[in-house]
Amino acid sequence: MADQSRLHFDATDLAAYLDRIGYSGPVAPDLPTLRALHAHHVAAISFENIDPMFRHTPDLSAHGLMAKLVHGGRGGYCYEQNGLYLGMLQHIGFDAHGLMGRVRWGAPADNVTPRSHMMIHVTLPEGPYLTDAGFGGMTPTGPLKFVADIVQETPHEPFRLLRDGADWLLQAQVAGTWSDVYRFDLNAQIPIDYKASNYYLANSDDSFFTQGIIAARHVAGQRMALGNHNFTIYPTGKSPQRRMLKDAAAICDTLEKEFGIRLPDRDALITRIEAKGA
Repeated sequence: MADQSRLHFDATDLAAYLDRIGYSGPVAPDLPTLRALHAHHVAAISFENIDPMFRHTPDLSAHGLMAKLVHGGRGGYCYEQNGLYLGMLQHIGFDAHGLMGRVRWGAPADNVTPRSHMMIHVTLPEGPYLTDAGFGGMTPTGPLKFVADIVQETPHEPFRLLRDGADWLLQAQVAGTWSDVYRFDLNAQIPIDYKASNYYLANSDDSFFTQGIIAARHVAGQRMALGNHNFTIYPTGKSPQRRMLKDAAAICDTLEKEFGIRLPDRDALITRIEAKGA
């Protein structure tokens, strides 16, 4: 029986992935490699929701992730980003597995959200770490050690982990204020555990990902975020630079030029954005 506890990638896949994210340094199951892969991944492979805009369910198999995110020049949302990232970490030899949590970013304090976000747990000689390449505009851009109540610097904003009963709570410091990002436990997840939520997020009328076009990318010194006609650059430690995009064609131009996304069918996406009234 095939091992269904993980996705399986080979040496050719790893080489193509490293080329895709522009990393040519040492590769070993250690903290310097983890930090390097994390930073390069979020700079090269943008967060985006083009498939859910068309009610297409992303293929979370190893073949599907390679075809879309690596060879296809596309991005994706958390199950795709972290599915690919986790598979590569495991292939390299990291002791790593998936987790699942409840998004708290932008949610009212008394709102209980579903368990819908994937992140990754990595065990190193230095201790356990949280790493996450797929939380959209507030993706942490460096691994975070599982130590509660300490401020941890990343290439962008500071983050911290808090204990919340049996759970952990991730917070980010933005403009001097700590805000909840997501809440999660340490129960290990395997690929099948993400299947139902992946379908729901890509097809439901209630899903955030089917409502309008979004994208995010995190390069050295700045974050970039797109929400329909609103395109914002967030230089680290400086005021945001906001731009209103005039139409669907300008949105597609921005997806291609700023986010490096190879659009599968530009004309169809323009039509879809216009139909959504974005």
